[in-house]
Amino acid sequence: MKSRTSGRRHTLIGLLLTALMLFPVYWMLNVSLTPQQDMRKSPPDLIPLRPTFAGYRAVLDDQLPYLGTSLLIGLGTVALTLVLAAPAGYSLARLRPRGAGALGLVLLIAQMIPGIVMAMGFYGVFLDLGILNTWWGLIVADSTIAVPFGVMIFTAFMSGIPGELTAAARIDGAGTFRTFWSVVLPVSRNAVVTVSLFGFLWAWSDFVFANTLDGGGDWRPITLGIYHYIGNNNQEWNAIMATAVVASVPAAVLLVLAQRYVAAGVTAGAVKD
Repeated sequence: MKSRTSGRRHTLIGLLLTALMLFPVYWMLNVSLTPQQDMRKSPPDLIPLRPTFAGYRAVLDDQLPYLGTSLLIGLGTVALTLVLAAPAGYSLARLRPRGAGALGLVLLIAQMIPGIVMAMGFYGVFLDLGILNTWWGLIVADSTIAVPFGVMIFTAFMSGIPGELTAAARIDGAGTFRTFWSVVLPVSRNAVVTVSLFGFLWAWSDFVFANTLDGGGDWRPITLGIYHYIGNNNQEWNAIMATAVVASVPAAVLLVLAQRYVAAGVTAGAVKD
């Protein structure tokens, strides 16, 4: 009886904490449906009593190009990250090159560098090369965040793959690349999904790199598209929040679909037999 009561208490506390964390998401949805003239109402309505979809119509009219650019940058970041991180992770996990420990430390340090510092460095390089305000420049910049994380995930996951698999491949005559491509990579599905998801989400939600490296280009992501509704004398809050809601949908869907792969991918290598 005591155990059941304690379980209910823990469940109630969990629900309250979840509701507290999700309240900003609900408020974003609430504001997106609130008419412009009711934005400064005091006290504000906890539910939209007179809902309007004007903000969502504005999204369809104005924001689709920005969403398309974000999708292009996100997918490009995923592709570049996998091309670089998967072979690097395999090398560190299975080939044990000289200096692997130092390289792992460098990757860890790279994760600690503030994004604004990297953005300033990229700005100088991109300016000299004449590639500011390009979508593929953002792919390169966003990949610098995703690749170190991806290498660490692939290294941890591939270190746990039984050595008998790669040994059998070598006995069958497979070289290093063939073993990686045909044996190791297919069984690393969880790591691939994890790295792809985090790489896409980083690129999709990036603002610092986008604002620094592509603030005036024709191919701007959705994080900059929201600024379309913000001016000195006018803030279209229902359109802003509607854009935020629409931009959140792909990320939420991907997280729901990939959650079991991500759970397996991020815990890979945590326990050794």
